[in-house]
Amino acid sequence: MAQLSQATKKLIGHYKAGEESLNLTGDTPTIHVDEVAAKVAAFYEKIRGIIDWREEHLLKRNAIERILKRRVLMGIDLAKDESTRESIAEPLVFELIRGGHYPNDKIAETKITEVQKIIDKYIFILKNTPQAENGQEALNFYNWLLGIASCEVEESLSSSYKERALIEYMFESMKECIMLNEGVLALKPMKEEEKNVQIFIAVNRALFKLDAPVIGYHLLKYKYPDWRTIGHKDLSMISKDMLTTRTRIERNINHPLADKFYQICEKYDTPYLLLGDVMSSEPLGVEEKFSKPEVLEESIREAYAARVKTLKKRIGRAAIYATISIFITKIVFAMGIEIPVDKYLNSFNYLSLGINILTPPILMFFLVNTIRVPGQENLERVIFEAMKIIHETEKKDCYEIKTAGSKKRNLGIKAIIDLVYLLTFILSIGFIVWLLTALTFSVLSIIIFIVFISLIAFTGTKIRQRSKELQIIDEKESFFNLLVDLFAMPLIEVGKWLTSKWQRYNIISALFNILIDMPFMIFVEFIEQWRYFLKEKKDQIH
Repeated sequence: MAQLSQATKKLIGHYKAGEESLNLTGDTPTIHVDEVAAKVAAFYEKIRGIIDWREEHLLKRNAIERILKRRVLMGIDLAKDESTRESIAEPLVFELIRGGHYPNDKIAETKITEVQKIIDKYIFILKNTPQAENGQEALNFYNWLLGIASCEVEESLSSSYKERALIEYMFESMKECIMLNEGVLALKPMKEEEKNVQIFIAVNRALFKLDAPVIGYHLLKYKYPDWRTIGHKDLSMISKDMLTTRTRIERNINHPLADKFYQICEKYDTPYLLLGDVMSSEPLGVEEKFSKPEVLEESIREAYAARVKTLKKRIGRAAIYATISIFITKIVFAMGIEIPVDKYLNSFNYLSLGINILTPPILMFFLVNTIRVPGQENLERVIFEAMKIIHETEKKDCYEIKTAGSKKRNLGIKAIIDLVYLLTFILSIGFIVWLLTALTFSVLSIIIFIVFISLIAFTGTKIRQRSKELQIIDEKESFFNLLVDLFAMPLIEVGKWLTSKWQRYNIISALFNILIDMPFMIFVEFIEQWRYFLKEKKDQIH
């Protein structure tokens, strides 16, 4: 019988403890919201999910952050004493349940008190952190801190013991495997702690595709292991240095070698994900399964097939949501800017309008429908890697961090590469401009077309990359792929830049927040209270 590694035994222990804790519910009262109000709110949240499109696993956290910011602005005076401050946890949790982010009658009422303590902690930090030098920096810190707070609220309301255990498992393994070559160390010396932080960030990103706020929250817990239960005195000391802490966290997330660490962790994360799936299917009997290679292999095959099926659905859903989000934005731009300006300049063209509206969805359809998930050869390699991970082995694999920067570049070759890239950029954009000009597009319509094609190209590329999350074998690149990448990369780069700006300055989302979000939630709460009122009246009839 194969001997399990100590790390694997520890992982199994975490899963068992987490599963047992979920069963200790007893007769704890749970939160109930009105079903009619919940249906109305859930419909609205689906619309918001399209407008504020994020990847599926980030939707809940994004909703918590949005609602938390609104509730803070509505009802919290930071100068108030904690004892007199209004509770925002209760309406926050109720709104999340109504919106369908959490199931009705499943969240314990005690969670409201727990969430309020979390919110009070971050309000205390806001009050006790020295003011930033300028208003924009203060706003950035406010948004950053409430983003971190939303992560802790989500962790409180959701059972995340599986994710935490799997992150720790892969992190401990990768610490022993990832090495930096001498050339990298000569260019940028890195201490062991700094390397470990980068591995930790890469594992978070690879395993669960977490974004900056969630990783920032995990880094806070990495730095302060007792962050969830930290005392008032310690929190006062930490608050005074929180601006520096935020800078340090962002510097770690944007480290020059972060992508190199991520590439290795992304390549080898599939065995960990599948082992997590196997344990989730039978947490209390998994040790015996892990000790029998033939049983474990069959379980991994089943988990892999289920992952492939789920991955296909997620890719399709992501493509639909992203396309609808960009399509709605395009319609708003057309109605609000493009059509009025073109009519004013006597350059309105139905053909250009139709092409501008229909091309992005068609391009997304093409990008998604040419995606192919990894095949049988990849599965056999995944099983082999999984067996190595869970069992004791005398020799560990070594994954070396290498970078082009570790070797002295020939300045002439670098100049030629930069020139070729610039020429392909000019050719790609120039060809589109020439083609659209021939179709009598106005200057404004050409600009809008390039903007939205770039957004679709970048989003489609991200979705295609997501399709490779189970891939562990190296993909063979053809000459055709090289040519496509050569001329598509400029558009993808433009789309990447526009996406970062769009997420920061999402006008449609801002309009929803100001004009619709708050009034709609008040309306939903009114429906719920009216329903309770009618129910009370009915109960009084004898």
